[in-house]
Amino acid sequence: MSAEAPGRNLRADAARNYERIVVAAGRAFEEIGPTATLDEVARRAGVGVATVYRRFRNREQVVRAVFDHLMTVEIQPAIATGTGDPLRDLVASLEATVDVLAGRRVILALARETDAVDVGSLHRYLRSMDRLLGRAVEAGHVRPEAEVRDLAAIVVMTLATVHACDPGGADRRRYLALLVAGLRPAPEPLPAPSVHGLRGA
Repeated sequence: MSAEAPGRNLRADAARNYERIVVAAGRAFEEIGPTATLDEVARRAGVGVATVYRRFRNREQVVRAVFDHLMTVEIQPAIATGTGDPLRDLVASLEATVDVLAGRRVILALARETDAVDVGSLHRYLRSMDRLLGRAVEAGHVRPEAEVRDLAAIVVMTLATVHACDPGGADRRRYLALLVAGLRPAPEPLPAPSVHGLRGA
């Protein structure tokens, strides 16, 4: 198994070590910042630094694993599907995504700066959101021309309003609501997007 692969299909003790390392790395990056070392990650995980390097060849692979863990363990399960209200499910899922990422801004920045975003976990998330979007469009609650890339842009734009002087998240809730309002059906259709879509969204 390559060091880049997620910690799945490992024997039990190796899987536990993998989980400890990834969780410890996520906390170290958020608490210390992007300068957190793999030695510090190993110390927090309660393993030797050699164990970290057996699983990951470099920091970029650790960041990739932390991002995958974030998407798979925290965001994907928070996607709402069962309220019976397609619009409420879509909005609740956007809110959950923004809330999680607002608390993991260092990891998000590291993943983007090092191009260590786990593509597989990101695509799984977007497929789930695309299904929610389709249900909301079909129910007539959302513009028919809306695309899943619009949801990604809404998340990115909302995260741009997160700041340290608003620990309760009032601004991100306000601007997410404002952006979501733009998804509602309207007489004038949205302008067509570019061929390539938003970079980094």
